[in-house]
Amino acid sequence: MNFLQRLEKFVADIFKTTTEVFLEALRLSPNAQGYVSGSITELLLRKHLENQDFEVKRIREKWEGKKHANHYGDFYFRKKDADWFVLESKGVKSNSEKWHKLYNQDRLVKFLFDHSEKISWINQEEAIEPQIVKWIVEHLPKFKTEYADTIYTYEEIQDHLKNPSKRKTKKSMIVESLQHHSRETIGSMIDERLAYVMSKVKVLETHFVSGTSSSNDRTQATPRKDEFNLISVDIFLRYFEHKFLFANPKQLEASGADENHLQQNYIIGFIFSHTNNVLKLELTDDWYENLEEAYESINQGNAVNEVDMQVDNRNVLPKKD
Repeated sequence: MNFLQRLEKFVADIFKTTTEVFLEALRLSPNAQGYVSGSITELLLRKHLENQDFEVKRIREKWEGKKHANHYGDFYFRKKDADWFVLESKGVKSNSEKWHKLYNQDRLVKFLFDHSEKISWINQEEAIEPQIVKWIVEHLPKFKTEYADTIYTYEEIQDHLKNPSKRKTKKSMIVESLQHHSRETIGSMIDERLAYVMSKVKVLETHFVSGTSSSNDRTQATPRKDEFNLISVDIFLRYFEHKFLFANPKQLEASGADENHLQQNYIIGFIFSHTNNVLKLELTDDWYENLEEAYESINQGNAVNEVDMQVDNRNVLPKKD
């Protein structure tokens, strides 16, 4: 069978429907798209490791008995005849630029200033803010014209209208000019600015959220530092392809609430678009592009005990005919 025939057979066997219905259902469900994206990331990550001569085994999601405290990743991996370690697969935060309100110039300047040590084109020996403002003038000139005024979310506008300022301020005048716009219109205006900003700079940010229960020994809703030996982050949501960055959780800054836990969010770095749309990846020193370098950062004494491993050997994909 050719590829299309195999796909049709797979959809018919697993979902009892046609590829047309399957595609439409997938198109209409962001949650399903997210799950499929995660599965694609894990498959490509596995291939990435195997192409570099690592042996990889999937960790069983549903354990027999209580899950081992140090096996909360997605894969076991090792070099040939070496010890096994645990790898966790994650993606980047999908709404980072919107969350930080980088569609407003003052917020963009402050954010780049706060993370200036991660940006190679900023000279740390000189005043930082003027360099950022100069970059915005050169690369995002609309912030000096049609995007010069701050824009507020629909919720911010409504809150201000409920508690109006007793004096005329710049914010009150902007809110007054926006007050008759619908939620959808305001959202479209913000999205237009976001697309403009992200055409020149994108934020790489993690989103490490995990549940808490007595069974996982967590004191907060983020992973503990000892749950896995290496973290992989696929940055395809901000990049032109699936690309994996790696970090050793022991080397990441701990949560302020519990030094044994990771933080929920880390700014990994930025992607800047330069002349001719050439992308420049700017990363902190905590993150590795090279898998071998990341592997070498692991303390070999933290290898998992092979007798504790629970490997998922399921194979749900039909064989090729």
